[in-house]
Amino acid sequence: MKNFLNYLKLRDKLLLMYMLSVFIPIVLTNVVFYNVTTSNIRNQKIRDADMALNNLKNDLRVTIDQGVGLSYSLYTDSIFNKTITRKFTSQKDYVDTFNSYLRGALADENMQGVRWYQVYTDNPTILASGYMDRLTGEIRKSGWYTRSLASSASYPTFIYTDQKFSLIQRLNNYNTGGFEQLVKIDLNIEQIHQIFEGSGFDGQVYLVDPQGRVQFGNVTANLTKDIYFHEISFPGSSRIFDEAYSDINYLKGWTLKGVMDEESVLKEVRKSRSFVIWLACINFVLPTIIIAVMSRSIHVRLVRILRHMKKVKAQNFETIPPEDARDEIGQLTAEFNRMTETINSLINEVYVADIQKKNLELKQQQAQLHALHSQINPHFLFNSLESVRMRSIIKGEKETAKIIQHMAKMFRKSLSWSHNDVTVREELELIESFLTIQQYRFGDKLEYSIVAEPAALGLRIPKMVLLPFVENASIHGIESSPDKGSIVISVTLQADRLIFRFQDNGIGMDSDKLEELHRYLQDGDDIGEHVGMKNAYCRLKLCYREGFAFSMNARYREGTSIEISLPVMEEKPG
Repeated sequence: MKNFLNYLKLRDKLLLMYMLSVFIPIVLTNVVFYNVTTSNIRNQKIRDADMALNNLKNDLRVTIDQGVGLSYSLYTDSIFNKTITRKFTSQKDYVDTFNSYLRGALADENMQGVRWYQVYTDNPTILASGYMDRLTGEIRKSGWYTRSLASSASYPTFIYTDQKFSLIQRLNNYNTGGFEQLVKIDLNIEQIHQIFEGSGFDGQVYLVDPQGRVQFGNVTANLTKDIYFHEISFPGSSRIFDEAYSDINYLKGWTLKGVMDEESVLKEVRKSRSFVIWLACINFVLPTIIIAVMSRSIHVRLVRILRHMKKVKAQNFETIPPEDARDEIGQLTAEFNRMTETINSLINEVYVADIQKKNLELKQQQAQLHALHSQINPHFLFNSLESVRMRSIIKGEKETAKIIQHMAKMFRKSLSWSHNDVTVREELELIESFLTIQQYRFGDKLEYSIVAEPAALGLRIPKMVLLPFVENASIHGIESSPDKGSIVISVTLQADRLIFRFQDNGIGMDSDKLEELHRYLQDGDDIGEHVGMKNAYCRLKLCYREGFAFSMNARYREGTSIEISLPVMEEKPG
């Protein structure tokens, strides 16, 4: 695929580089910066609003719970309930009871959340005094009493009437003697106002009853009687927050609604828009001037070089007027002038003589090539071995023919491998041919075993990297040992690793010799032998780098074991 940049003029490339490297990144950076800043401020404001509304919810509950605690204390006081349901024999009897017990039982507990509370009963023997009052027909017609009838639960009813919050608790926990009695607790509305005003919520907050009516808020100008929250109109950019009292019996259904105008919250961020634009303009102008000056310095001088090169094409060897410049284009100009002068000199003085000299050298090389072709090539040796093998078969020398066949097989493989890597199967076949020849050489003194997992035979490895280790075991191990020699070769797969193990019971080596051999393989110290192992070790290290693992252990007169671990290479098709 052609690179389209190679077809653009330098001026267009510089303009494209400016657009991609300066203009677009600056625009994107400023847009992303502005949007991220706006989003972060919006999210922070939302978190602050949620926290503020939740704090308001908890503070309001603390105030209401003070009244709830008072109502429960009266609701669960058996002595108090039995006293107010008792039929007093006279006014003096009631006054004595009031002074001796009721006055203390109804004493003001000095709770900041409670403004006033009153116990109502229709017991005709009780006089209206202090915190006690008669439950008359007029009171039964009042708004708070009517709304309290909607609930018959044992917990107090939370209502808002006559611009105040109240808790209505019916005192029916014990035998009332047929009388109706309840306690009405008015909460401190000034304290509730302070809670709403000091909530820290950046917007409007409304307290909505279970029916959806707005009963209270920090903005009372737009609150009218029985106005529903969904009827209030808010700006389109407003965000509504909800905090419901869902787990409290006496506040079930009541909800705090917070309304925040996101546009007003982000007003300060909008003001910074002009600053971002001015900053972007500065970021545009300064790089533009710098790039324009530098690009002109490059473009004008390159065009001049190109113009003179076209003159050279027309055999006009005019040099470029020198300039005081040491950058790459200045060096290119100087080299162009030097090249132009050299070409002109070569054409005028040396060209003809050089052509004659080259013709002579070419004829000499052709003569050498013909001499090389006339030499004996490796295929002549291979064919000669095949001829000897066939003659041995004709004469009945089958063992000699077999060995010659293995030698020819090894020679043929060395000629036919056209790639740097082969399969494990091909490498093992080469090793088996070598060991067969060695077994013919040593006779009964050598036995060998090759065991390979079938899954490993198709994997590829660099060619002729295992044979030097087998050759080393045969020549330096088995040949030097007076006992019968054994060479065991195994190939296994472990996870994604290919493991080769070579074990012989030859002469082995002592620890000093083993350490010296290790240094030779790793550091390249020349100790006069094991050249094949060194070559194979270096090739494996070069091919697999950190994936190559090698270990060698030996003991004198007990043998040598070598393990090579390689990462798996995929089998190549065909």
